[in-house]
Amino acid sequence: MKMSTRGQYALEIAVDLALHLMPDRLESLNDIAKRRNLSEKYLERIMKLLKEAGLVKSVRGAYGGYCLTKEPGEISVLEVLRAAEGQLAPVSCLVENTECGMECEICSTKSTWGEMWEQILDTAAEVTVADIAEIIKKKETC
Repeated sequence: MKMSTRGQYALEIAVDLALHLMPDRLESLNDIAKRRNLSEKYLERIMKLLKEAGLVKSVRGAYGGYCLTKEPGEISVLEVLRAAEGQLAPVSCLVENTECGMECEICSTKSTWGEMWEQILDTAAEVTVADIAEIIKKKETC
């Protein structure tokens, strides 16, 4: 499975918001883009996906910006990736009927793909945005 930059950047945005979390403070997209050295225009599209998924909220205006809708410890990596990427399965037959040319009942690799996919899902569901932010904080203090 290969994650697109959309998924990678969505996680970067969520972690950045967690790292700069302060009561009554919103982060501008421009500041996030500068800190992460990413395209503000591209982040704008990704932020829209995160907002539609209910993971971030935005306020317009001179003092506007973005913030997480939940505590970072309540947001899993899986939620962020699904918001940005949609369906993440390594092979489409795990999530939908496909016409790959093989009969599912005799496919020799589908169960292996399924087992790998379950491990990925379990890990992504267990790790939170707060977990990643904590790792970054520890590295910065060293």
